Amino acid sequence: MLQPSTIKFLKDLKKNNNKPWFDKNRKEYEKAKADFSQFIQQVIDQLAKKDPSVKSLVAKDCMFRINRDVRFSKDKSPYKTNMGAYINRGGKKSLYAGYYFHCEPGQSFTGGGLWMPMPPELNKVRQEIDYNFAAFKKIISSKKFKSVYTDLSRDAEYVLTRLPKGYEADNPAAEYLKLKSFVAMTSLKDTDLTSKGLVKKTVAAFETLQPVINFINQSLAE
Repeated sequence: MLQPSTIKFLKDLKKNNNKPWFDKNRKEYEKAKADFSQFIQQVIDQLAKKDPSVKSLVAKDCMFRINRDVRFSKDKSPYKTNMGAYINRGGKKSLYAGYYFHCEPGQSFTGGGLWMPMPPELNKVRQEIDYNFAAFKKIISSKKFKSVYTDLSRDAEYVLTRLPKGYEADNPAAEYLKLKSFVAMTSLKDTDLTSKGLVKKTVAAFETLQPVINFINQSLAE
């Protein structure tokens, strides 16, 4: 579970997203960061029992900075109003698919996959889906997967309007070959964040996603 003070800090930060306020409340930030880190480490340790590829990971190496990169953004707010962690083999900057936890009051979620890969990796995943669509479809059509995630995300930013070159319109995997990201997400309530069952709930969601992660990473490793 996460401490109520961590959630409060993020809510307060959203109302006061400026450096003077942040500097004044830096101790509260450090407490929230430590709390989130402890939670993520618990998740890693539990998840590693089913997915040994994450066994050596340390929470602080999976967590994202609170500072925003505002160089190319119209929004110059200096800080993110969330805490996030990406758990995957090779670390958060590796090319492999992994698990993601997003803590943001009112907009929290858990899930993962492969987000906006570069063309070489994207082509490998599409090729694997095309060659082994029966196996892929079995994974994403399973009752367990559908009960948690329903399907891979179809957000407009993740989908091409047309099939990529080299694939025919009647390809049975067409709707998945159009994807530019292969991610699945399930939302969390604010009450989930401070629940004693948060670690268990998160690990269960990640374990449900694991067959998708394995399928994607197998294509990238080949």
